[in-house]
Amino acid sequence: MQIPDFIGRKMDYPEMKRFLEHVDTCANCREELVIQFLIQEGMARLEDGDAFDLQRELQAHLEEARRRIRIYEGVLRVGTLFEVLTMAGVMGIVIWILR
Repeated sequence: MQIPDFIGRKMDYPEMKRFLEHVDTCANCREELVIQFLIQEGMARLEDGDAFDLQRELQAHLEEARRRIRIYEGVLRVGTLFEVLTMAGVMGIVIWILR
């Protein structure tokens, strides 16, 4: 199951994106995510004796994942733009040489 990997921040970006898209549309998986997050993080907090708001922490975890995906997709777009510009430059040089 992917939920433990998501909670443990062990997913790569494409996998995280697919996971979030699924969790956003599947109530059963969303509920399972909440339960597993509450259990895992709640047990850790109880052992530490820290005060906690697990619902808020789960929301923050989801938002962090979405932010990381947006950054990753932005980097991919910039990389694609550089590839296109490089190819255009190479094509321009080849055309200039062949004249």
